[in-house]
Amino acid sequence: MDWSDTAEQAAFRAQVRSVIDAHLPARYRHQAEQAHAGERVWEFDRKSADAGARSAAVEWATALSARGWVAPHWPREYGGAGLTPMEQFVFNQEMAEAGAPTVGGSGVSLLGPTLIIHGTPEQKAEHLPRILSGEVAWAQGYSEPSSGSDLASLQTRAVRDGDEYVLNGQKIWTSGAHTADAIFALVRTDPEAPKHRGISFLMMDIKTPGISVRPLVDMGWRHYFNETFFEDVRVPVGNVVGEENRGWYVGMTLLDFERSNISGAVAARRTISKLLAFASSEGGRSLSRLADFDSLRHEVADRFIETEVMYQFSFRVISMQARGQLPNYEASTSKLFNSELVQRLARTGTKVFGLHANVWEEESVSGSFTHAYVGTVPATIRGGTSEVQRNIIATRGLGLPRG
Repeated sequence: MDWSDTAEQAAFRAQVRSVIDAHLPARYRHQAEQAHAGERVWEFDRKSADAGARSAAVEWATALSARGWVAPHWPREYGGAGLTPMEQFVFNQEMAEAGAPTVGGSGVSLLGPTLIIHGTPEQKAEHLPRILSGEVAWAQGYSEPSSGSDLASLQTRAVRDGDEYVLNGQKIWTSGAHTADAIFALVRTDPEAPKHRGISFLMMDIKTPGISVRPLVDMGWRHYFNETFFEDVRVPVGNVVGEENRGWYVGMTLLDFERSNISGAVAARRTISKLLAFASSEGGRSLSRLADFDSLRHEVADRFIETEVMYQFSFRVISMQARGQLPNYEASTSKLFNSELVQRLARTGTKVFGLHANVWEEESVSGSFTHAYVGTVPATIRGGTSEVQRNIIATRGLGLPRG
C-alpha cells in the first residue's frame, strides 16, 4: 500500500480543498460541524420547502458541475471529470473530510454509467446532461417485498402493448423516490424465461399516471425509504435501456470507479473523534461515564483502533486499483467491516452517555449516537448483506468450498 500522494495527487488534493473552501455553502458546513446531515442531503434539499436549502443545493451543484465533479468517474466526453481511481479517491476523501454532500444521487452513480455503455445516442443526449446539471434526480426501482437478496426473482410485470409497456407491480425501499423526478426499474418482460433472462431495464417519469409513492418512515422517524406502486403504467418501448429481456445484465453494469469506501472510513474517524472531544469537554464530562468504568474506556479504545483499521482497508483497495488490479473479496471485506463498525460505534456512544442517551435530540452529541444506532440497523443488510459478504470472502478470498 502507498499512503503518500505523488506531486500530481497533492496538487489535485489542494485544488479540491480550494474549491470546497470557496464554494461549499454555509448550510453544509454547519451540518458537517454538527454531524447530523444524514444521507441524500443534496437530493432532499433540492425539493425542500426551505428556500435556503434549495439555494444551497443549486449553489453546490453549480460549483461541482463547472469542473465535471458531479460525475468524477464519468468519461470527459459525456460531461464527467474522467478522473483516475486514485484521483477519485482523493476527491472522495476531501469531500468526506469536509462533510460536503455529493450531487446527482442514483442518476450519477447507477443510471449514468449504464446509459454510457448500453444507452442509445438519443437516450444519452436526453438524460445525461440533465443528470449532470441537477435538473433531474433519479430513484432506483430494484427491490420488491419478496425480492431482496434474490433480486432476480422480481415480479413487477411489463406487458408489451404496441409501442408501449403496461407495468403492474410494486417496489420497496425506494430511496428518495418522494423527491425524485424519474425512476429506472428492473421489470419482468418474459415470465417463461429463466429468472435472470426475462428482465428488462426501463426508465420513466415518476409522475407517469399509475405510479404512486408511499412513504416508509424508519425507526428514527426519518422519511428516507418509500414503497412505489405501478398500476397499469404505460411506458414507451423506447425507454428500454439495452435489449429487451437482457435487463439483468444491463442493470449490473457500472463503470470502473473507485471502490475503497474512503467516505465511510472518514465518517467513522469523525464519529469517534467527536465522541472523544465531547466526552472530555467541560459540558460533556458530566454526561459521560468514561471516568467511572475501565471497561467502557477499553471499548472506546477498541472503536478508535477499528476506525484506523477501516482507514487501512480503504487504502488497500485503492492501492490495488492504482496498480490496475480489480478488488474482489477485498471490497467485500471493506464493506463488511464498515457496515458492522458503524453499528458498534453507535452502540458504544450510547453506552458512554448511559441514561442521557435516552434523550433523542439528534443535534445533541449524546442523542446523536442513539439516533445513529437506530438508523444503522439496516447497514448490514443494504448494499449486500453481511452474510453475502462473508460468503464472498470465504469462497473467493479463502478458497473454501461452497455448500
